[in-house]
Amino acid sequence: MNERELLVSAEGLKKLEAELEYLKTVKRMEVAERIKTAREFGDISENSEYEDAKNEQAFVEGRIQTLEKMLRQARVVDSDKEDPTTVHIGSRVTVRDLDEDIEEQYDIVGAAEADPSKNRISNESPVGKALMGVRVGDVVEVNAPAGKIRYQVIAIR
Repeated sequence: MNERELLVSAEGLKKLEAELEYLKTVKRMEVAERIKTAREFGDISENSEYEDAKNEQAFVEGRIQTLEKMLRQARVVDSDKEDPTTVHIGSRVTVRDLDEDIEEQYDIVGAAEADPSKNRISNESPVGKALMGVRVGDVVEVNAPAGKIRYQVIAIR
């Protein structure tokens, strides 16, 4: 089976492992208890509590499978070993939108750690992909759903 490598930081790997451990040890037991309690209500064919608990169980088991696959594919990126003058996973990049004259700051992370609401963008996203490997002063052009955006790299940390 040819699985694609999933790049993560050491912190991201720990979060994935912690979530998996929680789901396997705590959440599974909670859901099993909910199912047991709902069964005690009687007829399960018209028992919404039972149906909700079974749906939650399916979600939890699906998430466990997803996390296990992600962890099998995970490769920890040590940003300390990367060239500090270029953008890589683990970089905090300050860019200027050349058309809007607005500065923005992004943390470049692996797909498993992305959280755009916190400006943590994946190296696989359009902006993340365009920024990978560039240096301070470089200009990149990103094809975004709203059109082309031009960014100049102001700083890399």
